[in-house]
Amino acid sequence: MNKWFLLPLAASPLVVSCMSPAPTEAKATTASMAQRQMPISQLYAETCAKCHGQKAEGGGGGTPSLNTRDKFDQKWDKPFFDAIKNGVPDMGMEGYGQTMTDPQIWGLVVRIRELQGQALRAEFGSPKESGGVYETKLHKYKIETVLEDDLKTPWAVDWLPDGTMLVTNRNGTMVAKKTNGDVVPIEGLPASRELGQGGLMEVAVHPNYQANGWVYLAVNDPAPSGRGAMTKIVRGKLRFAGDKASWSSTQDIWKAPEESYTASGVHFGCRIVFDKGKIFFAIGERGQGERAQDLSKTNGKVYRVNEDGTIPSDNPFRETPNALPSIWSYGHRNPQGLVMDTQGRLWDTEHGPRGGDEFNLIKKGANYGWPLVAKSINYNDAPLSTPWATGDKQIEQPVDRWMPSIGACGLDVLRGMAFASWNGDLFAGGLAGQNVDRIRVKDGALVEREEIFHGHGRVREVATGPDGLIYIALNQPDKVVRLVPAK
Repeated sequence: MNKWFLLPLAASPLVVSCMSPAPTEAKATTASMAQRQMPISQLYAETCAKCHGQKAEGGGGGTPSLNTRDKFDQKWDKPFFDAIKNGVPDMGMEGYGQTMTDPQIWGLVVRIRELQGQALRAEFGSPKESGGVYETKLHKYKIETVLEDDLKTPWAVDWLPDGTMLVTNRNGTMVAKKTNGDVVPIEGLPASRELGQGGLMEVAVHPNYQANGWVYLAVNDPAPSGRGAMTKIVRGKLRFAGDKASWSSTQDIWKAPEESYTASGVHFGCRIVFDKGKIFFAIGERGQGERAQDLSKTNGKVYRVNEDGTIPSDNPFRETPNALPSIWSYGHRNPQGLVMDTQGRLWDTEHGPRGGDEFNLIKKGANYGWPLVAKSINYNDAPLSTPWATGDKQIEQPVDRWMPSIGACGLDVLRGMAFASWNGDLFAGGLAGQNVDRIRVKDGALVEREEIFHGHGRVREVATGPDGLIYIALNQPDKVVRLVPAK
């Protein structure tokens, strides 16, 4: 017969079940072998649900629900893992460390987070709306559509000094929306190949554009041999003549060796950040996770080069044998958000597989762990890893994470007083989550995270406009909207 106990962990209780006596060693080994082939969802259903409910809603014997906002907080990640693995002997709860692997135990934590996310969404819904006005903790806003025509999977947004808005489309086209409302296609763009998740991606206007005229792009560059493609950074200049616009003066700023080009259609990155004569950009591991740990390979890195593509003398791996000298940090999976905050700190957001999207403070020479560690499980419901490294590996942990995954994409810092109480906060988008979260950090640590936008489409880009408003590029439907203050 099962008995129920209230297990205090940190500031809040976790209810666990004390099951009947442990099986013999032989039976435990058999159970372990069977469990090792079991999908995580099934493992939860057969191991945890009898006590905590199929949806983590609580169960017989008075077990309370796990689906509370407090227990959804990331502070419970490690306590949940420890309770499942080690049990609580003083409370009569046996652990599963002898019959489950650490990745399986972490997989159960991920599964709990998925169930919590579903339950909390059903209970609390999206940001509250009344009469077209959305209410958040610090501001109310309305949504205005800025551009709908001439868009096909819009990817990035930036502005020229005169207020002209540039929008890239993944299919290789880019349009300019002038301040008078005219939309002009830009001709003569560099070649790019729409392959899976890649194509024409980032556009970034140089902060001193009025003096030098440079605009930077991230493109999925087709291999000369026709075999595959790879993310490339270029710059060029725009020419406007009446109702026409063209691209010219293309220069390659960073290009991968052709042997790294691949037919894979996943994990291209890529965002571009300017910083005092340097640029940072991030490239995903292109589905070749092991290369993210290899400093001689292009995959899964954040890069830093001078604005003309030369290598800064203080890059961390410039003198490392066989390492690519442009690497700034490594061990990344698919960074699709990159921004410098008002304090000069570089942040990224990147995809985990199922769960475990990351919000990282990017540090010089740091290893962010992929695929050695992960806060996620595989898409096929199989365990993957744990968030904690073994051996002597020094792994930089994310400042925050999204579990379940939001498909993190797009990241910017709000500058301006249109939303005065948000000034200096970061805003992160999600494709699968269809959301924008407001993130407040202080001294490199998370202070607050609040969802402010949800359910209007897949969020590909979040960008602060010259008017201080928040612009959001959506996919499905393909359009650009902005948030404007409302009383």
